[in-house]
Amino acid sequence: MLLNCHSYYSFKYGALSVEEVLKETHTGGYTRVALTDINNTAVSLDFVRQAKKISMQPIVGADIRNGVKQQYVLLAKNAGGFQEINEFLTVHLHGNKKFCDKAPLFRNVFVIYPFQNKQRELKAYEFIGISPKDLLYLPFSQWKNNFDQLVILQTASFRNKKDYNIHRLLRAIDKNSLLSKLAKDEQASFDDQYISKSNLLELYKEYPELIMNTENLLANCSIDFEFKTNKNKKVFKKSKDEDFEFLKQIAFEGLSYRYKTITKEIIERLNKELKVIRQLDFCSYFLINWNLVCYAQSKGYYHVGRGSGANSLVAYLLRITNVDPIDLDLYFERFINPFRTSPPDFDIDFSWTDRNDVTRYLFDKYGWDHVALLGTFITFSHKSAFREIGKVFGLPDEEIVRLQKNPNPAQADEYGKWVIRYSNYISDFPSHSSIHSSGILISDEPISNYTATELLPKGFPSTQFDMYIAEDLGLHKFDILSQRGLGKIKDTLGIIKQNYGIEIDINNTNLFMEDLRVKQMLKKGQAIGCFYVESPAMRMLLTKLKAEDYKRLVAASSIIRPGVAKSGMMREYIIRFQNKDKREKAKRELPALYEILEETYGVMVYQEDVIKVAHYFAGLSLDEADVLRRGMSWKFKQRNEFAKVKDKFFSNCKSKGYADLVVHDIWRQIESFANYAFAKGHSASYAVESFQALYLKAYYPLEYMVATLNNGGGFYSTQLYLHEAAMHGANLETICVNKSFLKHTIKEKTIWLGFFLLRDLEKERARDLIEEREKNGKYKSLRDFVKRFPIGLEQLIILIRVGAFRFTGKGKKELLWDAHLILGHTEKSKPEKTLFQTEVKEFKLPQLWKHKLENAFDELELLGVSIQSPFELVKEQLPSDLKACHLPRLVNRYIRIVAYLIHRKPTRASNGTLMYFGTWIDLDGHWIDTVHFSQKAKEYPFRGPGCYTIEGKVVEEYGFLSIEVSKMLRMANISIDDLVEK
Repeated sequence: MLLNCHSYYSFKYGALSVEEVLKETHTGGYTRVALTDINNTAVSLDFVRQAKKISMQPIVGADIRNGVKQQYVLLAKNAGGFQEINEFLTVHLHGNKKFCDKAPLFRNVFVIYPFQNKQRELKAYEFIGISPKDLLYLPFSQWKNNFDQLVILQTASFRNKKDYNIHRLLRAIDKNSLLSKLAKDEQASFDDQYISKSNLLELYKEYPELIMNTENLLANCSIDFEFKTNKNKKVFKKSKDEDFEFLKQIAFEGLSYRYKTITKEIIERLNKELKVIRQLDFCSYFLINWNLVCYAQSKGYYHVGRGSGANSLVAYLLRITNVDPIDLDLYFERFINPFRTSPPDFDIDFSWTDRNDVTRYLFDKYGWDHVALLGTFITFSHKSAFREIGKVFGLPDEEIVRLQKNPNPAQADEYGKWVIRYSNYISDFPSHSSIHSSGILISDEPISNYTATELLPKGFPSTQFDMYIAEDLGLHKFDILSQRGLGKIKDTLGIIKQNYGIEIDINNTNLFMEDLRVKQMLKKGQAIGCFYVESPAMRMLLTKLKAEDYKRLVAASSIIRPGVAKSGMMREYIIRFQNKDKREKAKRELPALYEILEETYGVMVYQEDVIKVAHYFAGLSLDEADVLRRGMSWKFKQRNEFAKVKDKFFSNCKSKGYADLVVHDIWRQIESFANYAFAKGHSASYAVESFQALYLKAYYPLEYMVATLNNGGGFYSTQLYLHEAAMHGANLETICVNKSFLKHTIKEKTIWLGFFLLRDLEKERARDLIEEREKNGKYKSLRDFVKRFPIGLEQLIILIRVGAFRFTGKGKKELLWDAHLILGHTEKSKPEKTLFQTEVKEFKLPQLWKHKLENAFDELELLGVSIQSPFELVKEQLPSDLKACHLPRLVNRYIRIVAYLIHRKPTRASNGTLMYFGTWIDLDGHWIDTVHFSQKAKEYPFRGPGCYTIEGKVVEEYGFLSIEVSKMLRMANISIDDLVEK
């Protein structure tokens, strides 16, 4: 009898989850119920799935509104009607069009208009909805003798006063209004409640015709979906058999590219994979990924294939990934197993400059009506809930921050108590739709069979539902991501080809895996600018593991992840790697676990380790083990299947006789890292990209650093990457109107900074400047520049101050005099087009004052970086000439050293207090690492970027040197006022 129910996916309007809607209606005595969220069908199919579990008959549709004003309610008679509603919504949402007050023609949809006291012509499938308050007016309306197409329309948005308060707060948040200022017509009536069936029938007992009409309408609605069956594009060619034969053909063709010697083991693994891929009907999934990679390669785009699919030999042979699962002994069942209903994950990274084109290719090839970006729901977090609720109550920012930090009702005033209470209520409520970071769906049937789509900022249609609903349906995503690391590789290869005429096949892993220079760099952590291995923490880990080979880097790539580190397993892995006795002890204490994880010394490092431990150690089936792995995400934990598997894990371990303490510790490890650790194939993919970057940096360091700078850098600042280039012998030159381009460029060993770094220069001005130079030759002088290029005085001064006219041989001050003389106060110069040009008279100026550090100050102001050494800007004399190279001889001794701050990382000590790790460069530009324990961090805090005097004890752990700081002071810099000629 309820035709118009809202969940909280009626964003910033409804107050109940889907589960609560079903519980409320079920306990209210209903056997049929319609979910009609406002202008969306985001959770309609999830509603169908959950309703079936409690034997409720689900009906789906949408409440069509302009803002809060209801136009009509749509109910799908069947799956075809649901598709019609989705297509109708899609057209309006894509065009941001208002909904008319008259519904369009439908074939399989019922339309219910809100009651109005005027006659209107209704089609057979159209009705007028009568709410309880409308009953007062019905006897006096034009409908009083025409009940045939009148139905009960009890809108249900909340259950009680608390829900209604939540609704009003959400409406105020949506309108960015104070609650006290929220207009009445922007909120629902308090009567829009979920009421029991008996109470509803009591309200309408005088109108049995309406009750019967409503029952008949609901009885004529029926929707069912087969969940968990594959709904991705089913065939790539013409049939499944043809797909398999083609997949087999290209896989075998890939053997000669990947392997010098094709062994029996390789052939057996290939045939095993092909058999399971065919059995599970994943051939088209592999071929779509293969075709995507082929397109990218044809366009010169570089990619990295990772995810659990990187455990696949077929993927390696199809060049979807560069990870060799034979060499790494990758766990086949993590990638695919006979119990798995979903295809393996292929996360395919492209350069940030190429991703959109690759995405568009998928839409164009498979059809815009069959392809969509995967949506997601942005929810109110703890902090955002406090902020939004605080704002609608009119609280100042400082009070909101105080409540966020100390949400204690006992210490809050009346408004503070309301904020705390209702922030907790709406925490995790969906706020609005967004786009999944990488997911793309390619459906065999039109996407509108399952969802309406929205046109969000990327310009591609996206589903209204999220990945969990998609997976339940059987729509499995293709992951297309972007990263700047691949942009660095692509650009480096381009520079090398342009400057040296050399083409490098960077996908040929044999080129760099055994390269001695690369191994040496890796072992020493000399990886600035290199993907995933350049951070201070990774440099420390690589040093301690002496990681000179590919397999150790694969392990390091997963160990560094937050979950592994947090669980204590990173430190345990390092200790066991370094200490054979520790390994033997672990083996004796728990041989069953050590045997499963022998490669990683009995420590869980990869996601598949969770599967191995659950399957072999705890005796779970492979599909149960995979549920356990996936179940570490918060949302999946809420599902019954996860709870059942968790219980079975403990009961199986108990029956095997394992000690409770051991089992609980293993569970703690699983829980702390499973959702954060990488699959081994995923780590291996990252490690391949790291090796590619290291190889390019090893042999073409300057070209690689230019590409790094042009792709936005990485973990560190632009200043550090310029410093790194200088450490490899680069001559750094600031911007020049005759040498620079928009991006940084390199000629031999000279790197010319690009115009894009110049903050206040209009980018179009820079492009025009370069175009004029390319067309008519280099600029001969400042006057020649001004004649040929229209520019205002303000922009010209910026170019002069950054040194862009130093080729003239004149100092900046002379050039500034000339600029004012030439342009005066005119807005901009105009290029001379006449035959005879009037020259501005030149004056001989007296010797003007200058200082060697002037350029540094101008560069810092205009570029945000300087090519001068930071130590040259220190005001006082440096108190120490000690350098990083001296530290190995000073272990356990107290020292004083001068260093320039690069990075600081806060963390919590074991007692919960705040401590820091610092990263610095010394006078020669080499690394120094520091540890700042809590007490000393309070006494001697970091005071921003600059040079510091550091005192402390040199310590060493497994070859990694650092200074435990006992005292630290920031040194004063020279100011512009100090630059007075003596």
